[in-house]
Amino acid sequence: MPQAYRYALYLAPPAPWREAGNAWLGRCPETGLAIAPGAGADPRQADWTSDPRHYGLHATLKPPFCLKAGTGAQDLDLAVRALAARTQPFDAPLQCRALRGFLAWCLADDAQAHARMQALAGDAVRSLDPWRAPPSAAELERRRKAPLAPEHEAMLQRWGYPYVFEQFVFHITLSNKLQGQALEDAARQVRAMSAPLLRAPMPVNSVSLYVQPRAQAPFLVARHYGFDGATADGAGAVYLDEDR
Repeated sequence: MPQAYRYALYLAPPAPWREAGNAWLGRCPETGLAIAPGAGADPRQADWTSDPRHYGLHATLKPPFCLKAGTGAQDLDLAVRALAARTQPFDAPLQCRALRGFLAWCLADDAQAHARMQALAGDAVRSLDPWRAPPSAAELERRRKAPLAPEHEAMLQRWGYPYVFEQFVFHITLSNKLQGQALEDAARQVRAMSAPLLRAPMPVNSVSLYVQPRAQAPFLVARHYGFDGATADGAGAVYLDEDR
């Protein structure tokens, strides 16, 4: 079984958010294939979305990590199955927002959904940490390019990522960091694309392991884990199962 460079636990939006978001970003992380822009698409769209396209449509629960020495992807797979089995489905009403300069689907004002999402993300960070190798010096340097508040630095040191637990903000990234007219134009198009989707809450009924096969390679879906025990594989499943 080949080992991926990095693994991450994400929330992959279900249909129809998945199809709309994949089309907007221009890539399907299930297959790794590019999605051609639709008729009349803004020619700037590919530039606006290059960063989230690399990671695939998702919301981060356990940020990308290399496997710690002495651990394996099969046991990681079992741990995610256990996490999914102890999680109950819930609904998450979404809204479009500009967050730290990029566009995203974020949680609308709903205390119950916020509490459930915080609990899910916290469980993911804690329960999968035994498989996480410490971040490299280069990774730490990259995280510190923007000055970190003391609480963020503490999270980076302990958990390898500055925005976890009480610092966690659920978001499904839809653009690079943009400024000025580019941000306004992209936001207008994201709002138009999102309007039909945001009329109803998004069901949260699964989590997903994504893999980065090699350094700098785009992320792929390895496996979706339904809270009902069902699973579905993506192109990256080869990095999870020994008999593949």
